[in-house]
Amino acid sequence: MQKLVVAPEFFTLSERALSTAEAQVLAEARKAALNAHAPYSQFFVGAAVQLETGEIVSASNQENASYPSGMCAERVVLNFVGATHPKVKIKTLCIAVVSELKDASRVYAPCGGCRQVISETQARQNNEPIDIIFEGPGDQLTRCCGIEHLLPFTFQLF
Repeated sequence: MQKLVVAPEFFTLSERALSTAEAQVLAEARKAALNAHAPYSQFFVGAAVQLETGEIVSASNQENASYPSGMCAERVVLNFVGATHPKVKIKTLCIAVVSELKDASRVYAPCGGCRQVISETQARQNNEPIDIIFEGPGDQLTRCCGIEHLLPFTFQLF
């Protein structure tokens, strides 16, 4: 038996370290979080993507009393982009959390279901990496370049 080592890469950075374009995507994600429908969790999440055209598209989480009928912000925005811009590549995905329940010691990365949707989105764009930026720890941001760092053994049928 041989040990298999997987070494995902993550970087922490301050908001000041973002490029002007990335800061704008993050700002749109934060603005979208304010539109979240989260009456059950009180956890308001926004996601925004910058397309290769420069356009920014954003969305928020939408909860439903009939779990699991709600959708995370990441899936809402990625599915919307897939439906309305099917041939346009996504360059950057930013995820923002606005909640009194937010814990400064945590990193708020996408859930497993969202990771799979990000994986399939990246696969549709010939595996050109999506730069993923999310919140935490503290007032820092966490960044990875490509879903393979969040989901090292992706499930793909194609």
